[in-house]
Amino acid sequence: MGRAFEYRKARKMKRWGNMARVFTKLGKEITIAVKAGGPEPETNPRLRVLMQTAKKENMPKENVERAIKKASSKDFSDYKEMYYEGYGPFGIAIFVETATDNTTRTVANVRSYFNKFGGSLGTSGSLEFLFDHKCIFHIVKKEGMDLEELELELIDYGVDELEEDENEIILYGAFSANAQIQSYLEEAGYEITSAEFVRLPNDTKPVTPEQRETLAKLIDKLEEDEDVQNVFTNMQEEEEEEA
Repeated sequence: MGRAFEYRKARKMKRWGNMARVFTKLGKEITIAVKAGGPEPETNPRLRVLMQTAKKENMPKENVERAIKKASSKDFSDYKEMYYEGYGPFGIAIFVETATDNTTRTVANVRSYFNKFGGSLGTSGSLEFLFDHKCIFHIVKKEGMDLEELELELIDYGVDELEEDENEIILYGAFSANAQIQSYLEEAGYEITSAEFVRLPNDTKPVTPEQRETLAKLIDKLEEDEDVQNVFTNMQEEEEEEA
């Protein structure tokens, strides 16, 4: 099943934090998508799939509408997507994705979290090689569909891993292929229930339970920051250690 499966198993246990955090994160993503491609889902593929993700996460319709409206507001100062990379304690690589309207505040906060837990913030791009940037699509399983056939078809569009999970199929592909994968799925009549972008570590590092506890405190601190969208690490998941 590979790294993607291990990532999903861990992610399933701990979603994006609590409900309020999920809605804040999605709201920002919707606003960014509208700013980039307009407020009409019919002509904005990224917005289309984010609205499906919001539905799957039970995000209230008014929250979605508010996020769309925010992008066209005169008072709205655009969110900038900024990435921060560094090492946490015990040599664990940490990649932080943010969406912010104040980069000075964000970098100061992120740096202070790293420092507090004995880590250090590196220069931009210094750790990118340690992670693969991927897109993940969740689609509804069609009656009588042949998974092997679908996988062979999707390889041409950039999908490199596919798995079945209850009533849905989960597809993993290169981040750069996300638009063509989405386009194929929509044209072929598949219902996309959600999509996300992730960074999967090329290699993971084992840690002791005590080290994991310290690292979890740093990751929680980062994830609690309102500017932070995602945190990825190369720490080995507990499931992998048990395997």
